Amino acid sequence: MIKKTTGLAAVLVLLLLLCSCSFMPSSKLDGMFNENSHSSITGGQSGKDQIAGPDTVVITREEYEQYQKFSEMFSIYNTAGEYFYQEPDYDRMVEYAIRGMMAGLDDPYSFYYTPEEYEQMRKEDEGIYVGIGVLIQSNPRTQVCTIIRVFEGGPAEAVGVQRGDILYRVGEDLYVNPSTLDEAIDIMRGIPDTDVDVTFLRNGEEITYTITRKEVNVNQVASKMVTDDIGYIALYEFAGKGEEEFKNALEKMMDQGAKGIIIDLRDNQGGWVDQAQYIADLFMDEGELCYLKYRDEEEHVNEYRTYPGKADVKLVILINENSASSSEILTGALRDCADAVTVGVKSFGKGIIQQVFNVGNKGAAFQMTIAQYYTPSGQAVHGIGITPDYEVPLPEGDNGMYDFADTEHDIQLKKALEVMKERLH
Repeated sequence: MIKKTTGLAAVLVLLLLLCSCSFMPSSKLDGMFNENSHSSITGGQSGKDQIAGPDTVVITREEYEQYQKFSEMFSIYNTAGEYFYQEPDYDRMVEYAIRGMMAGLDDPYSFYYTPEEYEQMRKEDEGIYVGIGVLIQSNPRTQVCTIIRVFEGGPAEAVGVQRGDILYRVGEDLYVNPSTLDEAIDIMRGIPDTDVDVTFLRNGEEITYTITRKEVNVNQVASKMVTDDIGYIALYEFAGKGEEEFKNALEKMMDQGAKGIIIDLRDNQGGWVDQAQYIADLFMDEGELCYLKYRDEEEHVNEYRTYPGKADVKLVILINENSASSSEILTGALRDCADAVTVGVKSFGKGIIQQVFNVGNKGAAFQMTIAQYYTPSGQAVHGIGITPDYEVPLPEGDNGMYDFADTEHDIQLKKALEVMKERLH
């Protein structure tokens, strides 16, 4: 991920410390600045002069002025501790204050992870979890959560859940939208061999399945030779060891005589940019994966490089409306620098990059949007997407639920195969 320094993590850590102290009025604190521009905040009853001692916290004037912005939050925290009719859950109050701060950025891609949520996210990135076996796309524009992958051999596949189904309700009364999706996912996870009722919408009809939770092993890549000299690689997510799985698949197919590779990034919502860089480097000579633009920098920044040497193959890339983020980074780079041709429909248009920051000492973290990216040729992606060279929309009523590498019924894959044959012969 991107590395960019920030003072926010330190602020959040110190907020936890300062919440345990009572503040003197600002006028009293103003009089305590010394010639070195430091202030002493002391524990004790509010409004009483204190003598510096072991409970003293010394901060700079700049830090003090920053913390003054949180005075209302501290007032609520302290008042709840003194007057609320029940003993407050202080940790929960701080958690919600942090979540509110992240919500104030008004960015659906910036949010807070509790220690438990962060640990779960890391486990999922490794590709093993207990659940029902689906990948869900949350669309903040439409407020709809759609099943974009049903894992082979998983519980959801066993009962008949299909790609394109809309996740509508979990249990009896949790209706699902982007704001409740995390809660829905928590319910669908759980103890192996226990049941959960999940309702989907399919063609406007409600369908409820009782699904038994199981351990799900997530592969990030599937591949197949579709002709004697054309290989097909579907990359589902830039997570786990996806880049290694991709490289192994590519090497195996080239050993089998592949001269052209179709890379399927449909429904791939992105993931780690480092993996996109690794995969792009397999097909690109020395150059740039993408250019980043931070808030205070006028010029684009070169963060991700590729290096000399590349596979001698032709490329066709499949994208659709759910191809986002790292998928668009990889597509743009290979289109601009590796002569790749694109097939499908316009991609999602998530042209921004997030970084995950650790915060505090309990294992919590937060994700924050830090930069916008551009393709190597300087094309913006955010809110725009990538329009394919060959636009092939699915027919009305077709949800794309095909067998793997179905070159007979999958019209987008059929077109990609046709284009590749023309490029090779």
